[in-house]
Amino acid sequence: MSLLVVGSVALDTIKTPFGSVNNALGGSAVYFSLASSIFTKTRVVGVVGSDFPKRHLTRLASKGIDIEGLKVVDGKTFRWSGKYEFSLNEAHTLSTELNVFKDFRPDIPKGYRDSRYVFLANIDPDLQLDVLKQVRSPRLVACDTMNYWIASKKPSLKKLLKKVDVFILNDAESRQLSGEPNLFKAARSICSMGPKTVIIKKGEHGSLMRYGKSIFISPAYPLEAIYDPTGAGDSFAGGFMGYLSQSGRCDKQTLRKAVICGTMVASFGVEKFGTERFDGLSSKEIRGRMRAFDSCVKF
Repeated sequence: MSLLVVGSVALDTIKTPFGSVNNALGGSAVYFSLASSIFTKTRVVGVVGSDFPKRHLTRLASKGIDIEGLKVVDGKTFRWSGKYEFSLNEAHTLSTELNVFKDFRPDIPKGYRDSRYVFLANIDPDLQLDVLKQVRSPRLVACDTMNYWIASKKPSLKKLLKKVDVFILNDAESRQLSGEPNLFKAARSICSMGPKTVIIKKGEHGSLMRYGKSIFISPAYPLEAIYDPTGAGDSFAGGFMGYLSQSGRCDKQTLRKAVICGTMVASFGVEKFGTERFDGLSSKEIRGRMRAFDSCVKF
């Protein structure tokens, strides 16, 4: 089925204790679509500047990603620079240059408006709400957010949450939004704001999903080599939504398996810098890792 993502496309400069990369392809919509395209046809809406390398457009298209909704406008592309310490738990932002992304107003192409699955990546909640006005009767809508929007636009975010089915956020954001220090209570509180399903990402400690009154907990895949955690959350969301779109179902068991798919995809993404690991990543590799993961968590 059709899957639409609306979010950022960027050029990232990243430094970790294990190396660095300059002006690499990045952004929430990019990580998401590279992950989701392993499972399903993905449509991207975003904006880049006239300086955006054409090779990146070619690369996205080569993955079967529909980039008709990715506008190229005069100006410079959104750029982010950050670094990580040895723990790799938190990105330290060195610089953020919004450039053309500052004036981004999502215009959903007519051919995208029938998308059955919609993911609203981390952008202004007012823009996320505007996207929902442009799409026709999607089967499932999921969204992401960040601490900045929780602090500065909570009324708009709460309005949005009444209109989405799945809300994906990290542990710090869940505590900030709910006012609850306990993640189980935080998930229950956020579900009461509207979404049927809340997924709380916990980085190297996995994730927690609340679906109705049901709780599902997934550890992260055990890795010995992690080079760059940038975009891991967006990759998780892409794997999660890609699997749901491929399956065409949204029942409890399918949601649980989608969480595992998202976890596996994200585990591959952090093995190299930027989005490099997605080149050549196949569904066969993901299934193999899922079998190995299954052997780790069975008891």
